[in-house]
Amino acid sequence: MKRKYILILFLLVWAAASQAQNERKFVRQGNKYYEAAVKDTSHIDTVQFNKAEIEYLKALEKKPDDTKWNFNLANALYKQKKFDQSAEKFKEIADKTTNKVEKSRALHNMGNSLLMKNKLDESIDAYKDALRNNPNDLETKYNLLYAMNMKKKQQDQKKKDDKNKDKNKDKDKDKDQDKKDQNKDQKKDQDKQNKDQQNKDQQNKDQKQQQPQQNKISKQNAEQMLQALENNEKKIQDKVKKVQALKAESKKVEKDW
Repeated sequence: MKRKYILILFLLVWAAASQAQNERKFVRQGNKYYEAAVKDTSHIDTVQFNKAEIEYLKALEKKPDDTKWNFNLANALYKQKKFDQSAEKFKEIADKTTNKVEKSRALHNMGNSLLMKNKLDESIDAYKDALRNNPNDLETKYNLLYAMNMKKKQQDQKKKDDKNKDKNKDKDKDKDQDKKDQNKDQKKDQDKQNKDQQNKDQQNKDQKQQQPQQNKISKQNAEQMLQALENNEKKIQDKVKKVQALKAESKKVEKDW
């Protein structure tokens, strides 16, 4: 009976050792991919980092709480520019670990991930938390100052943009006012032109109304002249008749003689 228990215990120990070897095998393979990618300084080999990520995930399936392997996975995510995922993973490590140095390191890397996403306020908070756990970390101090300086630059740029925006608004107001004044002047000119045209039209109308009257006066004069001519003609005819009558009488007297 004792031999049975000893055999079972041996098998369990052997299985555990074999499983641990498999886990370490995944980690070793992941490290190879990671190191190969880091050595290539000509460009970021995201393919190699992705392969490393897959191997670390395989290891963490067997041993999910291993701090070192979680760090490896988070670093592989960061190298692939998966900054949101790496920030979450580093935060997870910082929340779980009780070791202040490891917590500070995780928070520092979390701050780096957030900084790459331009989340300046969050990255500044992460660096400050890292320094609370490890106040003498010079690299974290430098990154904190860098993030704060970036934030200040952005704030200054925003103030400048807002100021320019206000200036542009004032310019637009001035342009609008100038345009209104111009339109107003144009309207005045147009009203004046309309008024002048109305006066001109009225003058033409008055002239047209006067023209028939002038024509009428001319007609009366013509009729008067015609009447005068007729009267003169009648007088002449009367004179001619008288002369003819005198001639006739003169002939008769001679004939009687």
